[in-house]
Amino acid sequence: MHLAAVAAHREIPFYQPQGRECEIFEAAFRRRLPVLLKGPTGCGKTRFVAHMAAKLNLTLDTIACHDDLAAADLTGRYLIKNDETVWCDGPLTRAVRRGGICYLDEVVEARKDVTVVLHPLTDDRRILPLDRTGETLHAPDDFMLVISYNPGYQSVLKTLKPSTRQRFVAISFDYPNAEAETEIVARETGLASGQCAQLVRLAGRLRALKGQDLEEGASTRLLVACASLMADGMKREEAIEAALIEPLTDDIDVRAGLRDLVQVTLG
Repeated sequence: MHLAAVAAHREIPFYQPQGRECEIFEAAFRRRLPVLLKGPTGCGKTRFVAHMAAKLNLTLDTIACHDDLAAADLTGRYLIKNDETVWCDGPLTRAVRRGGICYLDEVVEARKDVTVVLHPLTDDRRILPLDRTGETLHAPDDFMLVISYNPGYQSVLKTLKPSTRQRFVAISFDYPNAEAETEIVARETGLASGQCAQLVRLAGRLRALKGQDLEEGASTRLLVACASLMADGMKREEAIEAALIEPLTDDIDVRAGLRDLVQVTLG
């Protein structure tokens, strides 16, 4: 069955392409190459992966990486069940056995031993050695490894080594241009385009404060949340306070400055 016909049987999450990222991803899948997604928080990386998984008719396992995530959490471990010691596959092992996309979100947040486990899956071997069981799993043709991180946010101690980055085809993401972002927010929330355009204009002003008063600017994800509250009937000022100002900072003075910025920008 043709790829488009297969995808038609599944609901494909909405994603607005910014360039040729969809074509690059599909080519990487056909050539069995792993993919690295780079870009700021909330710019659409996770939605993009969900979109492509549905479009390619692949299962998707998403793993949110964190400081305590170790290699064993991905590969599996022995557990005691009914007075027996049994091996339980982790999400990466299950994906390699079954096929589909395994997506590690913010991979640099995980412990260093995680990248060591990934290396054999990212070259022409495409294998996952399981030392605890003595198995060596060979990834099927429809298995794809995808990782992401935010290079602008991570510290020097939390970044990908060149030896790891160069194992991946990399796609850079950024926030969409104003016209595209307005369309995305309107499509996701049902809020009128004119109101969405105002929020997008405000987001541009907030993003200009990154690295000054704010660690991160307002993401597209936050804009969608704000517009959703407005579409539900909440007043614009209340929605902006709850979805844009409060999530961006805990500093009382900075919050007051952001309220002034909202007033100047939107009136």
